[in-house]
Amino acid sequence: MNVIDVQGLTRSFGARKVVDGVSLVVEKGEIAGFLGPNGSGKTTCIRMLCGLLTPDAGSGRVLGHDICSQQGAIRRQIGYMTQRFSFYEDLSIAENLNFVAGLYGLPPGAVRDTLADLGLTSRRGQLAGSLSGGWKQRLALAACIMHQPQLLLLDEPTAGVDPKARREFWDEIHALSARGLTVLVSTHYMDEAERCHRINYIAYGRLAARGSVAQVIEDAGLVTYTVTSARPGLIASRLSGAPGVEQIAPFGATLHVTGTDRAALEGTLRAAGVEFRPTQTSLEDVFIRLMEQSEDNMA
Repeated sequence: MNVIDVQGLTRSFGARKVVDGVSLVVEKGEIAGFLGPNGSGKTTCIRMLCGLLTPDAGSGRVLGHDICSQQGAIRRQIGYMTQRFSFYEDLSIAENLNFVAGLYGLPPGAVRDTLADLGLTSRRGQLAGSLSGGWKQRLALAACIMHQPQLLLLDEPTAGVDPKARREFWDEIHALSARGLTVLVSTHYMDEAERCHRINYIAYGRLAARGSVAQVIEDAGLVTYTVTSARPGLIASRLSGAPGVEQIAPFGATLHVTGTDRAALEGTLRAAGVEFRPTQTSLEDVFIRLMEQSEDNMA
C-alpha cells in the first residue's frame, strides 16, 4: 500500500516556481529520505503533502485522501515536525504535551505513556526553554506521535543537534517504522540519508533522482579515486580542471577525485605521478553532481 502517491506537484510563489512537477511514492512502513540543498523546495512539498498548502497543479493521495479536497482528513492522521522548535518555552515538557493532547482530545494516559516511551518522564517538569537541542527534538517528536499518526513528516529534524542525539533520534525513527509507521524525512545530511530505506533527491524544485542509496550512487555513473600525497593542496590545484576530473574533495592527507570518464581520469592521475587507488563513490559526491547538473530556478 502506498501511503503517499502524488504526481506532478507544482507550486509557485509570485513569479518563482518553487516546486515543479514533483512525483513521489512512499510505501507503508517505509522511511523515505527527501534530500536536497537549502531552498530546493523540500519544505513546500511537505506542506502540500500534509494539507497546509494547496498545489497549483498536480494530484494524488496521502493516506488514501485527496491532497486538494480532503486536506482536513490528512492533517488528522499525520504527525508533522517542523524545522523550528514551536512549543511554549515557558511551559514544562508535560504542560506542552498536555496542551497537545487537549487539541487532539486524547485520554489523560496519553501524555504519561508518551513521556515513558521517549524517556521524558524524569524531565517532565523541566521548562521547554531550558532544554538542549537534543531534548527539544525529543519533545517535538513526542508531540508528533502522541496521537498515533499513520504518517510522520519530519522537516530537517536534526539541524543543530549533536551526533549522539542524532543517532538516538534515528534509532527511535527505525523503531517506529518497525511498528508500521511510515516516515518521510527531509535532510541534507548524507549520513542520515543513508539510514533511509529509499531516497528522493530534489534540486531547484525538480525531482532529480530516486531509489535506494546504492541505486542512486550506481545510476550517477561516477568513478572515484583516493589520491595520497604529502602535499594534497598542491596536487588538488594541479588536478583541478584536468581531463576527467570533475570533483576534488580533500580528506585529511588524501584527496577524493571523481569523474564520469574513467579512462580520462586515470590518464590524468598517471600523468600527475601521484599514488592513487579506486574507492567507493559517496552519496555526497552524487549530491554535488546532481546540484551541478540542475538548473537554478532563482537564476
